[in-house]
Order: sequence, then structure tokens, then C-alpha cells
Amino acid sequence: MTARPAFTPRPSHIALALATLLTATAHAAKPVTWEDIANDHKTTGDVLSYGLGLTAQRYSPAKTINTQNVAGLLPVWSYSFGGEKQRGQEGQVLVHDGVIYATASYSRFVAIEARTGKRLWSYEHRLPEDIRPCCDVVNRGPAIYGDKVFFGTLDASIVALDRATGKVVWKEKFADHAVGYTMTGAPFIVKDQKTGKVMLVHGSSGDEFGVVGFLYARDVDTGKELWARPFVEGHVGRLNGQPSTPTGDPKAPTWPNDPNSPTGKVEAWSHGGGAPWQTASFDVETNTIVVGTGNPAPWNTWKRTAPGDKPINWPSLYTSGQAYVDPTTGELKGFFSHTPNDAWDFSGNNSVLLFDYKDPKTGKVVKASAHADRNGYFFVTDREKLAKAGGGHPWKQNAIINAWPFVDGITWTKGFDLKTGMPQVVDAQYPPQPKDGQDKGESIFVSPPFLGGTNWMPMSYSPDSGLFYIPGNHWAMDYWAEKITYKPGAAYLGQGFRIKKLFNDHVGVLRAIDPVSGKIAWEHKEQFPLWAGTLTTAGGLLFTGTSDGYIKAFDQKTGKELWKFQTGSGIVSIPVTWEMDGEQYIGIQSGYGGAVPLWGGDMAELTKQVSQGGSMWVFKLPKQVASR
Repeated sequence: MTARPAFTPRPSHIALALATLLTATAHAAKPVTWEDIANDHKTTGDVLSYGLGLTAQRYSPAKTINTQNVAGLLPVWSYSFGGEKQRGQEGQVLVHDGVIYATASYSRFVAIEARTGKRLWSYEHRLPEDIRPCCDVVNRGPAIYGDKVFFGTLDASIVALDRATGKVVWKEKFADHAVGYTMTGAPFIVKDQKTGKVMLVHGSSGDEFGVVGFLYARDVDTGKELWARPFVEGHVGRLNGQPSTPTGDPKAPTWPNDPNSPTGKVEAWSHGGGAPWQTASFDVETNTIVVGTGNPAPWNTWKRTAPGDKPINWPSLYTSGQAYVDPTTGELKGFFSHTPNDAWDFSGNNSVLLFDYKDPKTGKVVKASAHADRNGYFFVTDREKLAKAGGGHPWKQNAIINAWPFVDGITWTKGFDLKTGMPQVVDAQYPPQPKDGQDKGESIFVSPPFLGGTNWMPMSYSPDSGLFYIPGNHWAMDYWAEKITYKPGAAYLGQGFRIKKLFNDHVGVLRAIDPVSGKIAWEHKEQFPLWAGTLTTAGGLLFTGTSDGYIKAFDQKTGKELWKFQTGSGIVSIPVTWEMDGEQYIGIQSGYGGAVPLWGGDMAELTKQVSQGGSMWVFKLPKQVASR
């Protein structure tokens, strides 16, 4: 019998095996440090934070892919999240040492080899049957630090996994999911500049069920709660397991059902919302956590207004605004309200981006925050003033620099008074109370609707163009008040609605806005609602996704569409970019879902034609194109 010749591996096999070995070795050996995270916005080899940096600007200095060659982008691989659990994929992945860390619908987590798309490990959180997600079973992404990755779950838990194996390191349940608490946002790593303590910061979700929203800080190694801050005025926080201070000024209650109010009632105040369900930013210079707060509960504004008074006189603090929090104690440093006594569920959770610009009048550098709100306005605020305000009543610490409409057809206000920071609300835009013997009041027409001029999907900023890029929508709603009584675990709205088109030719509108002048530099319209975040790069590009399945690239200065690729399902996630092996990659999740198919009225009908899906896509340039 003739002996078979020994197998001689090809050079390509050896290279692939070596690359896999190096990835596994690096994955196990190189922990993520605070310095790595603090420099995430400067480096291109990893994506280590939600927002691609502590300031959440979503800008990458990578420029191999640029306006001249982006048309040559091709898919490298796609990975299916599998099973019947598809639904909305709203996550932003992280990338470290050649591994992609992705969360998926129904509180799932997977580690994927970035070069090949091979699954390294997966974790599926065991969810109880009585979870109460408001707006689809989404998860918006993980955090990473040391040898662990972290993410929140739909049963109001936060989980730490070993990033090499996917095994549970610790798991903490922070609230009762049966009454409506949940978690959909990505957690965030922060280092207290005063104590040197690295902590995991995350919020809760559940405003639509009448929960009281909390922001939490945890020990990254054990999961132990360090502090917890409620965002409904009068509720008491916690510090090191003990009661700390109440939120706000007990001598100036802004809820008529506050225990300090003349009525003595407690229903709305006890179930006031304010959940910070989006991801925070962090200002290292002032040692301040910056986070948006959710809508007050219930939606019915008359439940939060003293009888016979105007809603604007009872602003329902500290909901629907941007909060500035001390990482040492969890105390509220400052706050700016986007929508006082929010009667339209505009909320205030959208990302707060930190940036600097030069004042054209004085020539001085202004340290600012930028926020595109569901109420249709783009806010620029003085973040230094808010970080040093020392808490107290927001109307005494007005830090608004400007507020410009970024969508058309706004009806609820005539604009903002820059001297007071207050909206000039149109009284007729508060849904009338039901008359005696009626269950619902008269319907009114409001724009934007509660789904917002924009929603959760993060905008981005380019220091190269000086512009912000907002994924917006033109739509409206018929809106009416309904009688409501709080019941644990039941929806706590007190409003009815029907979402409608504002224009016949489009719903989605991607706009570039100048933060100094408020001028719209360019716009791009889409037939379907936009529900995906944006990414800018030093290559002059803007990336985003569309509800009909495309990932697209635009020239960030002109708005010209330069490239697109059909992923097979609607995109409602956030693109990222990184460099590896001398090449630049683009990654995005595909899988239609989110709030629009569930709550979107006429828009839900429009998007029924979009196929369900659940996958991760990665793109790069062919080497011959990249080298040109």
C-alpha cells in the first residue's frame, strides 16, 4: 500500500491560521484601559465607546475610504443573528483586537471575528414572559472595559460577560420589570476625575408604564451600585446604598401632585417618568456626566398641571431635558429643559454631543453641548455653565445659546425665548381635556408627532465641515387626551394618536445644520422614515442607513449620495468604522423594527413592505481601489 504524502499547508492557510491565533491571543491578553477609552475618538484601530468617543460626536479620523473611492466599497461578509428572534436591530457594535462585540434583539450578545465573520461565542439572556418593552425588543449596544463587556436587558438587568468566553461574570437586577422597568440603551464607561474610580453608568427605560427614571453608576468589577439618581423632582437618590438627596428644590415644586403641593395628591408625581434610556456623554474637563432625560408620565399634561392653571407653569422637572451629573455623588449639577411640561411625548433622551466652537462675535472658544430633540429643535447650550450651576431651579440657570428648528411644519411652539430658555408654546396645541361624561377629548393636529422630528437615532458632528448631521422625519399626528388612572404594569399614557404624513413625496429628511448660524447646509429626502444613526469620517464622508434596507454614503459637505448597498432588511442601527491590517472597514447591523412598525399609524402601513431580518454587515475597499 502506497503511503499518502504528508499534507503541506498553503501559505494562505498558514496566514489565516496565524491571523486567527494572533486574534485569539490579543483578545485574551490585552485588556481595555481607561486611557484606551479616553482616546477612542483619536484612534482608528478600535471602536471602544458608544458615540466613538466620550463626547459622542460619532466622528472617525480614518480616511482611507473617502469621497473619491467610496463608490468601490464591497461587502466582506455578513453574519445572521439567526432564529425567529429578528425584530429591530438598533445596536452600535464595538470593535477590539479583531473582534466585533454586537448586541441583538431580545437581549442577545455575540462576539464575531472581524476578519471572517465567524462567531466566537454568543450569550442569550433568559427573559421572563412578562417583560414590558414599550417600543420593540431592541438593544442599542454594549460597553467594554478591562476583560469584560457589559449590556442591559429587557428584564431590567445589567450583565457583565467575560469578553474572551462570553461567560457571565456578574449580573445585577436594578428594578422590577413587571411594573414596566426595562433597559434598551448602551451602558457607558466613566472615570471619576476626582476619585480616579472607573464606573459603569447606565439608565433605565419604562416611562410609558409610569416608572420613575433612574441613572445608575456601578463598580465595573462587581456590579455593585455606587449611586442612583432619580429624574423626577422630589424623589430621593442613593449613595453607597444609603438615601442621599432629593432631586431638585423641595421649596419650589414643579409637579402639582408633589407632596409639597397644595393639592396633596401623589399619583403623577409617584409615577413621573424621566427615564434616561439613552447613553450618556462625559465631559472630562468639568468631570460631568451629560445625559438626556425622558418624558414625564403620564403623557396627559392635565394630570401634571394644577386645576385651572396653565401647563407651562408646572414644568414637570426633571423630565424631557439634558441633565449634568456629578460622577462622585450622583448629584444633579445642572439641567436644561427642552420641553417643559411635555404634553406630546417629545422626551429629551437623544444623544447630547459635546463640542467646541469659536464665537464669531467675540472670537472666544465656546464649550457647548448640542442636542437635536424630538420636539423639532436643535439646541446649543453652554455646557460649562450647566456643569457649574450647582443644581437648583433651571429657570435661574438658563444656559441656552440658541435653538433652531431642523424640521418643517412645527406647530406646538412659535420658537424659544433666548433670554429665559422657555418655549413660546401655542396654547391650542395642548390636547383639550375630556368633557364631563366623555372618555376622550377633542382631537387636534400636532407636528412633530410623538415619534419626533428625530428620535433615538444619534446625529453626528464633523470637525472638518463644522456641521451636525441629523436623521429627521417630516410627519404629524392627530392627538387627543384620554382619562387615565395608574395601574402597575399597564400603559400609562392618557393620550390617543394617529401618525400621519406631512408631505406626499417623503417622510425621512437627512439634514446638515450649522451650529453657529442654524443654517441648513443641505438636505436629502427619503420616502421611508429614517430610523438609523449617522457616522462622519475624515475622508469627508457621512454614513447612515435607510428603512428600506440601504446603507448609504454621502459627501458630508454637499450631501451628494456617493454609494449605497442593499442589505435585505431595513436599517435602524448605527454605522461604525475601524482600521485593521492596514485597511479601513465599515460595519452596520441590518434588521427592521423599532417604534415605527408598532406605533407609526400610516407610516406602519407604509413600511409593511420591508422584510424582517437580523444581520451584521462589514464592508471594505478592494486593495487595488484603496491604493489609488
